[in-house]
Amino acid sequence: MSDTELPVLALTTGEPAGIGPELAVMLASEAPPSARVVAVGDPALLEERARSIGRSITIRTLSPGEAPPAPRAGVLPVWPVSLRAPCRAGRLDTHNAAYVLETLATAVDACQAGEAAGIVTAPLHKGVIIDAGHDDFRGHTEYLRDACGVDEVVMMLATEKALHAASPSWHGETALRVALATTHLPLREVSDAVTGPRLTRILRILDAELRHRFGILSPRILVCGLNPHAGEGGHLGREELDVIIPTLEALRDEGLTLDGPLPADTLFTPHHLARADAVLAMYHDQGLPVLKYAGFGRAANITLGLPLVRTSVDHGTALDLAGRGEADPGSLAVAVALATEMADRGRLA
Repeated sequence: MSDTELPVLALTTGEPAGIGPELAVMLASEAPPSARVVAVGDPALLEERARSIGRSITIRTLSPGEAPPAPRAGVLPVWPVSLRAPCRAGRLDTHNAAYVLETLATAVDACQAGEAAGIVTAPLHKGVIIDAGHDDFRGHTEYLRDACGVDEVVMMLATEKALHAASPSWHGETALRVALATTHLPLREVSDAVTGPRLTRILRILDAELRHRFGILSPRILVCGLNPHAGEGGHLGREELDVIIPTLEALRDEGLTLDGPLPADTLFTPHHLARADAVLAMYHDQGLPVLKYAGFGRAANITLGLPLVRTSVDHGTALDLAGRGEADPGSLAVAVALATEMADRGRLA
């Protein structure tokens, strides 16, 4: 494959006061990625952040319709979006919430127009966007779901060691893929959200995407119970008996390979993970603390169920580090590598 045939990835630079802009600069200043990565953001902001952290790079603003160049260390191509207000590292400004949303819209438009194969997102700050008047904003995942017009998406995180594993071979206990049945919900709302129809949709998407985007011919998925000890036969909650078990049985009849529901306190052990390609946790803090303990800073967030590839970093805006050159671009590098693999596999499928 020639350099000009490499997939194009739109890298949204996230909250301008956070570490997103400098992560894009760091990525561009090091070894060139195996994709044509185009930052989406304000070129002047990226130049200023490069100076502030002592990185020497060339910002190349692309004109409408201009093909992204081949990857080259020290060069950062940019699809330009203008800040709404001057930005100071570490200082949030609600005026720039519209800027962040425009970078996302620009990236989605590029994918829908066939100009990009996927989106990699640097972290944004949900609170400042909501404070700016976008009360219904819940994050990247929900925004992209609605922008792409799909009914359901699945959030999955993967550690770096799991990126290349296209079979039930985990290469050690730090290789993990963890998907979520519910995402950003208060804990008291989780039980009501774990319904048969929801689990059915999510497990079908997870199974299909493991096949299509990861090349796993017959995925084996471990499913967590909701309650301690997976409900202890109904003595510690009936969600397993009334919802989860019947749903898994119906999906097994469709051909899905599912183990569970299993107690979450013992599921994340080498004995169980050695037989699995992914884990479905029932809620955010049931599965993600384990994954982040195993691979924080070397993991990526993936949105499954979209008509495009989307990956992201596994961390937040780190306002306290912004502009100091101390941020770690490791998770962004993993997100780009994963998006490249997924885009290539989807193109060849």
